[in-house]
This record gives sequence, C-alpha cells and structure tokens, in this order.
Amino acid sequence: MADITLQDIIQPENLVYEKSKLLTEKPFHYCPGCGHGTVHRIIAEVLEELGVDDRTIGVSPVGCAVMAYDYFDVDFVEAAHGRAPACATGIKRVWPDKVVFSYQGDGDLAAIGTCETIHTCNRGENITMIFVNNGIYGMTGGQMAPTTLVGMKTATTPYGRMPQWPDGTPNNGFPLQITQLLAQLPGTRYVTRQAVFSPAAVRNAKKAIKKAFQNQIENKNGVNFVEIVSNCNSNWKMSAVDANKWLQDNMLPVYPLGDLKDNFELIKK
Repeated sequence: MADITLQDIIQPENLVYEKSKLLTEKPFHYCPGCGHGTVHRIIAEVLEELGVDDRTIGVSPVGCAVMAYDYFDVDFVEAAHGRAPACATGIKRVWPDKVVFSYQGDGDLAAIGTCETIHTCNRGENITMIFVNNGIYGMTGGQMAPTTLVGMKTATTPYGRMPQWPDGTPNNGFPLQITQLLAQLPGTRYVTRQAVFSPAAVRNAKKAIKKAFQNQIENKNGVNFVEIVSNCNSNWKMSAVDANKWLQDNMLPVYPLGDLKDNFELIKK
C-alpha cells in the first residue's frame, strides 16, 4: 500500500470546512470565547450559500460589533447609536432589491435604540434584524443593560441588579423581554431566539438566520428578527467555558430558545 501524503489528504473531495469567502482576512477584535465571531461566521456562510453577497447591505451598531464592516466582504453602513433599524429602513426603501440587515447588541437595540426598534418592527419593514443579547454593556466596561438579569453583578450594579428597593420603590427595574414584545407587533413576520454556545445551538441558529434572510429575499413582507443569546466572559469575569455554562444555567431560563412567531402567527408553547 502506497504511503498517503499530505497532498492526498487535502483534496477538494476531503474538505470538511473552510472559511466563508465573505469573511475578510482581518482578525476579529472580539475577546476570546465571545459569541460575536460565531454569529459573524454564520451570517457570512448564509449570505454565501444564498448567493446574495453582491446585493447585501449590512448596518453595524455602536457597541462591541461597531467594526463589523471590517469583517464582512459586503457593503456596510455605520449607524449612530441605536439607529441601525432606521438606517436599514431607509436603505431598503430606496433599494428594495437589496438584502438589508442590521446587526446590534442589547445596549444598542434594547436601550438607546428601543424607539427605532419598536417602530421599525411595527411598520413591518422587509429587513432582517440580528440581535446579540449578552445581558451587559460589553464595549464600555460592563455596565447594566436592559437585558441584565435580576441579581446579576455589573459595573453599575455591583451588588446585583435589584428591580425594587426593599420597601417596594423602583430601582433598576426588570430585564426587558424585547423579543417577546416585538413578537406581539403586527409587523413582525418571523421572531426567534437562538444561541451559539454549542455545535447543536450553532446549527439551529444558522437555520434561523437563513430563514430570516430567505423570507426577505422572497419579498415576504414583515420584519424577520433573530435574537442570539450570547456570553460576555470578559465582563462576566469568568472563562469562556464557564460563561457558556453560566449562560445555560442562568440566561436561558429567562430567555428560552425557540421560535416565538412565524408567518405573522404567534407560536403557542
């Protein structure tokens, strides 16, 4: 039997995985273990598989993903803080044949951008919205975000998020269930919540993101909204492995995974 060489192994028919051509060669600036890189990879793969990279326009946020335009080999626009849905609306209305998506974190989408998010979804704009929820302000030092869990310690809630004071007066409020809220609006076609903490979760997230883009490409009116529950091991002060475990034990009971709405119909659990 002839010896097998490296060249014998690296033949096209043996290929298991390769980086999407829609990801540039620029290294990610994200912290090791961060979910943003995985979500970027999924989006790039989906756009490449759908063959729409030449007519895709992304809108990047202010936050950890502020430089998303450096990593995708598609056209991008940088929006002011929280205004990505408004920018995406304008782009889609001017160029309805383009595939337009916004990419935002929880501070950008569910805090300063709550107004733009709600009204874009209520109008039923034919765009795709990707929302990465790690329960904290990642880029600015780990402050409490609208999605921060009750009892979760952050730079601005060092003793844990406390919705009310012991006497019942308001304090930090409760975690904002923005995805459930958006699912109630008549303008949202597809609303889902996924994660990227495991291979199985990544596969499910890719299916959801692909569907969110396919609906838009097929000119099915309405917003397609995908939340990704992710980690922030740097600001959670733990390793990436521990952060993924903490996410499963603590985030998912508050933000359970699965489709909330499809084809304008709420899904009963």
